[in-house]
Amino acid sequence: MTAGHAVSESSEPRSEGLQPLGLILPQRAALRTLAVEVALLGAATLDSLIEITSGGRVWPWAAVGLALAGMLLRYRHPVTGFVATLPGLVTSYALIATLVTLYTVALRSSHRRTVILAATASAVGFVVKIPVNLDDLADRETLLSVVYGLLSVAAPTALGQLVRAQETLRQQLQELDDVHRTERTLRDQQVLELERNRLAREMHDVVSHQVSLIAVQAGALQVAAPDAATGDAARTIRRLAVATLSELRHMVAVLRTTGPDGPPLQPQPGLAQLRSLVEGAEVDATLDLATDTDLDLDPHAQRAVYRTVQEGLTNVRKHAPGSTVHVRVVREGPAVEVTVHNTRPTGPPLGLPGSRQGLVGLRERADLAGGTLTAGPDGDGGYRLVLRLPTSRRRDAS
Repeated sequence: MTAGHAVSESSEPRSEGLQPLGLILPQRAALRTLAVEVALLGAATLDSLIEITSGGRVWPWAAVGLALAGMLLRYRHPVTGFVATLPGLVTSYALIATLVTLYTVALRSSHRRTVILAATASAVGFVVKIPVNLDDLADRETLLSVVYGLLSVAAPTALGQLVRAQETLRQQLQELDDVHRTERTLRDQQVLELERNRLAREMHDVVSHQVSLIAVQAGALQVAAPDAATGDAARTIRRLAVATLSELRHMVAVLRTTGPDGPPLQPQPGLAQLRSLVEGAEVDATLDLATDTDLDLDPHAQRAVYRTVQEGLTNVRKHAPGSTVHVRVVREGPAVEVTVHNTRPTGPPLGLPGSRQGLVGLRERADLAGGTLTAGPDGDGGYRLVLRLPTSRRRDAS
């Protein structure tokens, strides 16, 4: 007998022993289980043959055949298999087949009454064959035989119930762990939702207010500009402030969106908006852009391209005034390469505050899209920002 036999075929606890036909076991476990099964069948056959050759048995060969058939049936029909072994137990002292099937009944049956009846039948089948001395009911040999039979029946019954309880407890612990894991996930989601809402409030209340004031003041300066250059600068400031407000509102909406039931999000910028981004960058910039078909990028990768070019142009305005910029987005073999390169600046940096998080965010975007980002001086006083992303076809093929 093995302590790893299956407990049930549906909702019953299950173990790692021989499974019902149709389930594919790992090769090593299947070989081990087959070896145990062959050993049990061999032991039961030898036990029965030894008993029937001693003579005086009723229907010996039929009883042996039923016992072996019962052992083979015990996984799909435990009770039927057990009943088939009882004739061999009653007609001889062959115990192995009955004890093996009794263990399976105790392991597989979900009804305690069935287990008790099977154990009682085994005990009765063993005891009724003991020659009782009516003159001395306390005969030592008779009592030892009865105790031996009862213990022989009790051992597989208790072991089967113990393994069943162990598997049931293991399944309950696994379910409890799954529930706790789900609860932790829900708590994390709630904390994340609260933090997102807090960030959305802060962005709306602080940043939106300040940018709105910039747009209003720029509009007033545009109307009262003393000359055309000042008016153009005010117009540019107002346009950039309005665009910033639009993106800020979109970011707030994204932060407040918690699931599929939330409001629909606005389309994210991609390759289609890249030319307008370069043309409105207020720097001397040119764009070399391949067609969308050649690039073959999904929306997430296109958004990474857009944000990379946007960050590069912003850094040029802040740190390299007067330089010329060349933006190149082309396909290079199995990847798309995005390059933002500026020449040596002709003026001092504007001295605007920076968070030093721009390149960090770009690298994170590149990693999420399965690409790489490199940035650094070009050796001639300029700066080069290069993003490489795999194409959609390559990712699908992999």
